Amino acid sequence: MPTMHVSDLPIPVSKATDVIGACPHDCPDTCSLVTTVQNGVAAKVHGNPAHPHTDGVLCTKVSRYTERTYHPERILHPLKRSGPKGSGQFEPVSWEVALTDIAGRLKAIATRGPHAAQAILPYSYAGTMGLVQSESIAARFFHQLGASLLNRTICAAAGGEGLVQTLGGKVGMRVEFFAESKLIIIWGSNSIASNLHFWRYAQAAKRNGAKLICVDPRRSETAEKCHEHIALLPGTDAALALALMHELISNDWLDHEYIAQHTLGWEALRERALQWPPERAAQVCGIPVAQITSLARDYGGCMQRGEPAAIRMNYGLQRVKGGGNAVRAIACLPALIGAWRHRAGGVLLSSSSQFPVNKQALQRPDLLAGRAPRTINMVTIGDDLLRAASAEFGPAIEALVVYNSNPVAVAPDSGKVVAGFARENLFTVVLEHFHTDTADYADYILPATTQLEHWDVHLSYGHTDVLLNRPAIAPVGEAKTNTQIFRELAACMGHDDAGFLDPCFTETDESLCRAAYGKAVDFDLLLRQGFATLAIPDAPFAQGGFPTPSGRCEFFSARLQAQGLDGLPDHVPNHEVAGASPAFPLAMISPPARNFLNSTFVNVKSLRDLEGEPIVEMHADDALARAIESGDVVRVFNLRGAYVCKAVISKRARPGVVNGLGVWWRKLGLAGTNVNELTSQKLTDMGAGPTFYDCAVEVATLQAK
Repeated sequence: MPTMHVSDLPIPVSKATDVIGACPHDCPDTCSLVTTVQNGVAAKVHGNPAHPHTDGVLCTKVSRYTERTYHPERILHPLKRSGPKGSGQFEPVSWEVALTDIAGRLKAIATRGPHAAQAILPYSYAGTMGLVQSESIAARFFHQLGASLLNRTICAAAGGEGLVQTLGGKVGMRVEFFAESKLIIIWGSNSIASNLHFWRYAQAAKRNGAKLICVDPRRSETAEKCHEHIALLPGTDAALALALMHELISNDWLDHEYIAQHTLGWEALRERALQWPPERAAQVCGIPVAQITSLARDYGGCMQRGEPAAIRMNYGLQRVKGGGNAVRAIACLPALIGAWRHRAGGVLLSSSSQFPVNKQALQRPDLLAGRAPRTINMVTIGDDLLRAASAEFGPAIEALVVYNSNPVAVAPDSGKVVAGFARENLFTVVLEHFHTDTADYADYILPATTQLEHWDVHLSYGHTDVLLNRPAIAPVGEAKTNTQIFRELAACMGHDDAGFLDPCFTETDESLCRAAYGKAVDFDLLLRQGFATLAIPDAPFAQGGFPTPSGRCEFFSARLQAQGLDGLPDHVPNHEVAGASPAFPLAMISPPARNFLNSTFVNVKSLRDLEGEPIVEMHADDALARAIESGDVVRVFNLRGAYVCKAVISKRARPGVVNGLGVWWRKLGLAGTNVNELTSQKLTDMGAGPTFYDCAVEVATLQAK
């Protein structure tokens, strides 16, 4: 037998291990992830088959998450600007140099006077939905500093407020029971693209005989898979809901007992609804009368037969002037027919209020110590960055710290946003993974970790499970967690401000994960399986018990009336009504492209290749009137700016409405802009939310294909 030398032995290969985490992105599904790690490298990410809602399935975007983590263009070291703002020219610096300089600049602003720190503004949103890496140490830092507060309204503020005023909170039916519904109205949602796991429940219901109806201006992938599509004009959803009420009343398709026992303001709502016959609503909505009466018959028929009827709203319908009223009107419908009696009946827009998050413990607002800084709405950042100091506004914004967001790409009226970020006297710090449109305007870019590299804990706005994210790999390069970056900034500030030496600035991420829910959630269970299901009744409002002041579904809201608003839901016309302006006769909505999530994933080449180029979808009639053909390069424009993209003549667009799919990075656009060059900073009727889908434009050929 030959002698065997050590060099002849097989090289040992470390065993692959699976680490359970959570998807960090702004999607109702909040999937449980499994990351397979070998030799310290994340080899693949897949859905957790043990988590009932994820069921082993991820969307196309997140299934390629390793491409994002190991992207060749990922920022792995701190960078300092070396060229003009917006040029994208940077040079590497050490963490020590970057943090010392940033702390010094912030300190110099904050110590000029008692309210001077309000010239500093944090800007963040849902680049991660995690409770720890979003607003824990970061919130503590800015509270201690006394910086301006940020009203984070850019996604869901109007709809959330509509739910609060009607149902008492962001509450609703449990998503898994949609599988048992006999009628599902998918209202303002392209579920296949943005709520995949709900769609799986809807498909199960469809196989069991349920009828699926989609209400959406665009004939989305979801709309074409439903039995019926109602392509109403943007911003007319409340008119449709009120007409449905009219028909329910006229035909006595009502659960009188439920209305009497569990609602408030019925007589007033009845009077309002009777002002909206289908003929009036059809004219406002731009749809046939027969579609309204048929939808009402389907919905009321479920009550007559004792079958569960369910409505799945999503946030598209509330991004117009009357968005809050639209959600209010729709949220009233289930109580009229007693749909809440069934666990497979009711409505769901968001479940987030059902999570017992201890925000006080995470964010420590007590660190404000009695100070009341001004609040700036993130939607109006374009105007606010260009404002001079005044008694009404306060100090001009001199420093901006951006994390978990890409405002130059995603905020409305982006021509103004760019002008604000380009100010030479604005000191800007951006925590990022990539050279986004916003990062190009930074004075410092600080490399942040991705979800595979840090601890976090999550809620969901589409189901009722808490999820834990464990780090699967060590941070790549010199990347640091958001929490660690703010810990180290606090330490630098602490040389001159003892408040930043408070032990709360050294709390670990795992400790923060435990604090997020305290004893309300079994953290050991989270450690074992990665998720924990909240104890919520199957049919939470079968016997009323809404979390409103009255305990009832509030058709009439005294709280809104006290604010000088209409206590009843009503149709509130758009700021820019479709067809009202001869110069800009087309309504434009800007739903997300299927393979992007807001501006996230735009730089992942495999996903960008699936999307192709920035496009605007047009109905054939609108294109013919403008001598536009598919493939033409067109200019979409209004008084706010212009967006150059390719036209696609498509049945997905209804007459009078164009669909500018977003959100592409500006630098990847055909002419250095994106669709938000056209959207406005005007706000919604309640909640001070954005009106992205309340936008009038014109389209013209730029050049032949």
